[in-house]
Amino acid sequence: MPEGLWLQIAMGGAFGLLIGSFLNVVIYRLPKMMEREWAAGCAEISGQELAAQEAFNLFVPRSRCQQCGHQIRWYENIPVLSYLALRGKCSACATPISMRYPLVELVTGALFAWCLWRWGWSWTAAAWCVFVAVLVALTLIDWDTTLLPDDLTLPLLWLGLIAAALGFSSIPLSDAVWGAVAGYMSLWLIYWAFKLATGKEGMGFGDFKLFAALGAWFGWQALVPIILMASVIGAIVGIAMKLRSSLREGGVVPFGPFLSMAGLTAMLFGPQAILRVVGL
Repeated sequence: MPEGLWLQIAMGGAFGLLIGSFLNVVIYRLPKMMEREWAAGCAEISGQELAAQEAFNLFVPRSRCQQCGHQIRWYENIPVLSYLALRGKCSACATPISMRYPLVELVTGALFAWCLWRWGWSWTAAAWCVFVAVLVALTLIDWDTTLLPDDLTLPLLWLGLIAAALGFSSIPLSDAVWGAVAGYMSLWLIYWAFKLATGKEGMGFGDFKLFAALGAWFGWQALVPIILMASVIGAIVGIAMKLRSSLREGGVVPFGPFLSMAGLTAMLFGPQAILRVVGL
């Protein structure tokens, strides 16, 4: 492998670590920002006044310990290294810090490095790095809250169409458009068939939009492999959680994380590789 490519891969991985650190902020704060918006909307409709609150978005206030309120200093926020130096504990109150934080950074860094190895220093690699970052965030937000925010799914859909139009995703724009249409409509029809048959909602509208986004990135031909892999992974995880009695109230297992995992698998190995794995 050329020496210059190694440098590109290392730079991509390092940048991915930084983006992973930011994704941890997005995963934690975006649902809370949505809750604030909903509360403000409800208050406006009902004519009530909300108490003044401090600014809260992806950039302010500064990150702090959720237990003691200690503000995280810059040198305590270096991806992975700070976690190791602090031994996974808050420097002020010694409250354990979830290992998920460095894992998100490592996974994002590894996937960014892979994109640079696969496509080199190019706009195509940049496009797929954005794809990776959004799916990592959506996976954990949906797992935590059963929400797939439009602020992430809709830009991912449009970026998939733009990537196809500019030749970054190696599929024709027509395949991307029909992939988005088929992705949305297929789950929409399943949703209504299930609701009419049982009176229950089997999935949320965010799943339709995420599947549409994956169709835009990979084309309509990839939808069957992606939904097969997502269903298999979801079934395995759901059964395991049921056996361990770890299902959340109502027995809900969000489907978005498994769609995201299938999308990342399709990026790494190609949609057809998924069919070979499941024997088709």
